[in-house]
Amino acid sequence: MASSDQIQSPETANLRLLLLHRYPKFKTMFLSKLQTRYQILDPLTEPDPSPLSGLVRVMLCVGPTPVTSETLHKYPNLECIVGTSAGFEHFDLNECRRRGIIVTTAGDSFSDDVADFAVGLLIDVLRRVSAADRFVRAGCWPVKGEFPLAFKVGGKRVGIVGLGSIGSRVAKRLEAFGCTIAYTSKRKKPNVSFPFHSNIHDLAINSDVLILCCSLTKETHHIVGKEALTALGKEGIVINVGRGALVDEKELVQFLKSGEIGGAGLDVYENEPNVPKELFGLDNVVLSPHMAVFTPESFQVLEELFSYNLEAFFSNKPLRAQIEFE
Repeated sequence: MASSDQIQSPETANLRLLLLHRYPKFKTMFLSKLQTRYQILDPLTEPDPSPLSGLVRVMLCVGPTPVTSETLHKYPNLECIVGTSAGFEHFDLNECRRRGIIVTTAGDSFSDDVADFAVGLLIDVLRRVSAADRFVRAGCWPVKGEFPLAFKVGGKRVGIVGLGSIGSRVAKRLEAFGCTIAYTSKRKKPNVSFPFHSNIHDLAINSDVLILCCSLTKETHHIVGKEALTALGKEGIVINVGRGALVDEKELVQFLKSGEIGGAGLDVYENEPNVPKELFGLDNVVLSPHMAVFTPESFQVLEELFSYNLEAFFSNKPLRAQIEFE
């Protein structure tokens, strides 16, 4: 962390300098507003390293752009990273902790929209909405007759992997459908009545549906693999709105192709934007291009949050949606 002498120097104390950290393909719709409030340093459009690199105190990280130890090394006086993604696996949190850098995320900005999308994927897979649409558009109805029966949503045993901000909202929505809810998480949640399972196998064997809402960490990487898929069974459904690598994608493809599970609804993948081609021809699989978070309403909430955090940083006030280092 920067020394108190460095932080309080005239150059840094009065300069509202904001580092914009992003992938080249990411265009921020908020840039014009930011330029009216801050001096923007964008390494993609200016020399890197910039003469101003040593003066940077706060970074706006756009989406899941990686912030590595090498990135952080360029900015010796960095004190705060304001994130715009719900996840945090793209941050080198060990280095941030070591240097005393505050890190924030998108918090609850996307939670309602992602929960809606997870429920939408589940309804689509069970009721075969997208498959039925293709059936009609292809002219199959007059030729083949009745479309195969689909499955009821109500009464399903839903296992939620990660009962956090998104998972709890998924649970609330599916309770209204008459589903029964259980969950697994890092630890049992206080004041939560849903049954808790300490591991994914026990949750899967007691569920008809697994919905993945958790963060991607070393512990959750491939948390759904061969063992969990086998426990879920031939009629089981996997819904993933978390991160692609939560699921062993190769195993999932094989289970779906062989009919060893009932179906899947996927918004995220291990090697985006590349999706296993074997999934394209499966009518029991619903695919979307990592879009669960994207609504005008969620972006408005996100803008309000990161704008507040930037102003709070420069005003020396508490920040929201701050990561608590363990």
